[in-house]
Amino acid sequence: MRKLLCIWLLCLPMALCAQDWNDDFKDAMAIAKQENKPIILVFSGSDWCAPCIKLDREIWQSNEFKSYAKQNYILYRADFPRKKENRLKEQLVRENKELAERYNPKGYFPLILVLDKSGKILGETGYQKTTPKAYITLLNSFGK
Repeated sequence: MRKLLCIWLLCLPMALCAQDWNDDFKDAMAIAKQENKPIILVFSGSDWCAPCIKLDREIWQSNEFKSYAKQNYILYRADFPRKKENRLKEQLVRENKELAERYNPKGYFPLILVLDKSGKILGETGYQKTTPKAYITLLNSFGK
Protein backbone atom coordinates (compact mmCIF):
# COMPACT_ATOMS: atom_id res chain seq x y z
CA MET A 1 0.00 0.00 0.00
CA ARG A 2 2.79 2.38 0.90
CA LYS A 3 4.52 1.65 -2.42
CA LEU A 4 1.38 2.51 -4.37
CA LEU A 5 1.00 5.77 -2.49
CA CYS A 6 4.62 6.70 -3.24
CA ILE A 7 4.18 5.90 -6.93
CA TRP A 8 0.96 7.90 -7.06
CA LEU A 9 2.64 10.89 -5.38
CA LEU A 10 5.54 10.72 -7.83
CA CYS A 11 3.20 10.65 -10.82
CA LEU A 12 0.93 13.44 -9.61
CA PRO A 13 3.23 16.33 -10.62
CA MET A 14 3.55 14.87 -14.12
CA ALA A 15 -0.21 14.70 -14.45
CA LEU A 16 -0.60 18.27 -13.25
CA CYS A 17 1.92 19.49 -15.82
CA ALA A 18 0.43 17.40 -18.59
CA GLN A 19 -0.18 19.10 -21.87
CA ASP A 20 -3.74 19.85 -22.85
CA TRP A 21 -3.50 18.35 -26.35
CA ASN A 22 -6.98 17.71 -27.70
CA ASP A 23 -7.89 14.27 -29.04
CA ASP A 24 -10.38 15.50 -31.62
CA PHE A 25 -9.88 18.41 -34.01
CA LYS A 26 -13.59 19.25 -34.15
CA ASP A 27 -13.62 19.50 -30.36
CA ALA A 28 -10.52 21.70 -30.52
CA MET A 29 -12.28 24.01 -32.98
CA ALA A 30 -15.37 24.20 -30.77
CA ILE A 31 -13.26 25.05 -27.71
CA ALA A 32 -11.35 27.67 -29.72
CA LYS A 33 -14.60 29.35 -30.70
CA GLN A 34 -16.02 29.14 -27.19
CA GLU A 35 -12.88 30.49 -25.51
CA ASN A 36 -11.91 32.84 -28.38
CA LYS A 37 -8.39 31.39 -28.63
CA PRO A 38 -6.21 30.44 -31.58
CA ILE A 39 -5.26 26.83 -32.26
CA ILE A 40 -1.75 25.47 -32.53
CA LEU A 41 -1.95 22.61 -35.04
CA VAL A 42 1.17 20.46 -35.06
CA PHE A 43 1.92 17.93 -37.80
CA SER A 44 4.31 15.48 -36.23
CA GLY A 45 5.97 12.14 -36.79
CA SER A 46 6.40 11.42 -33.11
CA ASP A 47 8.43 8.23 -33.45
CA TRP A 48 10.49 8.81 -36.60
CA CYS A 49 10.96 12.56 -37.25
CA ALA A 50 14.06 13.79 -35.38
CA PRO A 51 13.10 17.51 -35.54
CA CYS A 52 9.58 16.62 -34.29
CA ILE A 53 11.05 14.76 -31.33
CA LYS A 54 13.40 17.67 -30.56
CA LEU A 55 10.55 20.17 -30.79
CA ASP A 56 8.50 18.09 -28.37
CA ARG A 57 11.36 17.74 -25.91
CA GLU A 58 12.67 21.32 -26.12
CA ILE A 59 9.46 23.34 -26.52
CA TRP A 60 6.17 21.46 -26.04
CA GLN A 61 7.31 19.71 -22.85
CA SER A 62 8.84 22.81 -21.26
CA ASN A 63 7.01 24.18 -18.23
CA GLU A 64 7.18 27.67 -19.74
CA PHE A 65 5.32 26.61 -22.89
CA LYS A 66 2.83 24.42 -21.01
CA SER A 67 1.76 27.18 -18.65
CA TYR A 68 1.59 29.82 -21.40
CA ALA A 69 -0.30 27.59 -23.84
CA LYS A 70 -2.84 26.58 -21.21
CA GLN A 71 -3.93 30.21 -20.91
CA ASN A 72 -3.54 31.31 -24.55
CA TYR A 73 -3.94 28.49 -27.05
CA ILE A 74 -5.90 25.38 -27.93
CA LEU A 75 -3.54 22.54 -28.88
CA TYR A 76 -3.96 19.75 -31.41
CA ARG A 77 -1.29 17.35 -32.64
CA ALA A 78 -1.89 15.55 -35.94
CA ASP A 79 0.53 12.69 -35.39
CA PHE A 80 1.74 10.25 -38.04
CA PRO A 81 3.69 7.56 -36.18
CA ARG A 82 5.25 4.70 -38.16
CA LYS A 83 6.00 2.08 -35.52
CA LYS A 84 3.33 -0.56 -34.96
CA GLU A 85 3.36 -0.09 -31.20
CA ASN A 86 2.48 3.61 -31.66
CA ARG A 87 -0.32 3.02 -34.16
CA LEU A 88 -3.31 5.33 -33.75
CA LYS A 89 -6.97 4.37 -33.83
CA GLU A 90 -8.39 4.26 -37.36
CA GLN A 91 -10.71 7.22 -36.80
CA LEU A 92 -7.80 9.38 -35.64
CA VAL A 93 -5.67 8.26 -38.60
CA ARG A 94 -8.50 9.30 -40.95
CA GLU A 95 -8.95 12.67 -39.21
CA ASN A 96 -5.22 13.42 -39.33
CA LYS A 97 -5.05 12.52 -43.03
CA GLU A 98 -7.95 14.88 -43.75
CA LEU A 99 -6.17 17.64 -41.82
CA ALA A 100 -2.98 16.96 -43.78
CA GLU A 101 -4.84 17.19 -47.09
CA ARG A 102 -6.25 20.55 -46.06
CA TYR A 103 -3.37 22.13 -44.13
CA ASN A 104 -0.20 20.19 -45.03
CA PRO A 105 -0.50 18.93 -48.64
CA LYS A 106 3.30 18.97 -49.13
CA GLY A 107 3.81 16.70 -46.12
CA TYR A 108 6.28 18.80 -44.13
CA PHE A 109 7.32 17.52 -40.70
CA PRO A 110 7.21 19.12 -38.29
CA LEU A 111 4.78 21.76 -39.47
CA ILE A 112 3.30 24.06 -36.86
CA LEU A 113 0.32 26.18 -37.86
CA VAL A 114 -1.41 28.83 -35.82
CA LEU A 115 -5.07 28.93 -36.81
CA ASP A 116 -7.75 31.39 -35.83
CA LYS A 117 -10.94 30.10 -34.22
CA SER A 118 -12.50 29.55 -37.65
CA GLY A 119 -9.58 27.48 -38.98
CA LYS A 120 -7.88 30.17 -41.09
CA ILE A 121 -4.07 29.95 -41.09
CA LEU A 122 -2.50 32.91 -39.29
CA GLY A 123 1.09 31.68 -39.64
CA GLU A 124 3.33 28.67 -39.93
CA THR A 125 6.73 27.51 -38.78
CA GLY A 126 8.70 24.36 -38.11
CA TYR A 127 11.43 23.26 -35.77
CA GLN A 128 13.76 26.00 -34.64
CA LYS A 129 16.65 25.62 -32.22
CA THR A 130 15.53 28.28 -29.75
CA THR A 131 14.16 28.79 -26.27
CA PRO A 132 10.53 28.21 -25.29
CA LYS A 133 10.15 31.95 -24.68
CA ALA A 134 11.42 32.82 -28.17
CA TYR A 135 9.19 30.15 -29.72
CA ILE A 136 6.16 31.55 -27.89
CA THR A 137 7.07 35.01 -29.20
CA LEU A 138 7.25 33.59 -32.74
CA LEU A 139 3.85 31.92 -32.42
CA ASN A 140 2.34 35.11 -30.99
CA SER A 141 3.77 37.15 -33.89
CA PHE A 142 1.31 35.40 -36.22
CA GLY A 143 -1.48 37.35 -34.58
CA LYS A 144 -3.92 36.04 -32.07
